[in-house]
Amino acid sequence: QVQLVESGGGLVQPGGSLRLSCAASGGIFIFYAWYRQASGKQRELAASITSGGTTRYPDSVKGRFTISRDNAKHTLYLQMNSLKPEDTAVYYCNVFDGSRLYWGQGTQVTVSS
Repeated sequence: QVQLVESGGGLVQPGGSLRLSCAASGGIFIFYAWYRQASGKQRELAASITSGGTTRYPDSVKGRFTISRDNAKHTLYLQMNSLKPEDTAVYYCNVFDGSRLYWGQGTQVTVSS
């Protein structure tokens, strides 16, 4: 079965950095993404990457976040720099195998002084 295990969340000061990891197993995936959901708000795309390496970011994180993957480790990453309080959210790893979407359990990122 497909399993996504996220890690790397935590509390960080504004301007700081965090790297989220998503260890994926049990499938072959063609699309990868990180979504985030702030308290009381809808889930939104934070970053995505295709199997070919094409990345996309919403304007809110462009220039600060970088999505990447390590195929040897079967792990998806989200490097988050220059973090802002508005980045506070639960971040979810998301993958697509061509048929079905799979979600990680979520990891909390809190940006606060």
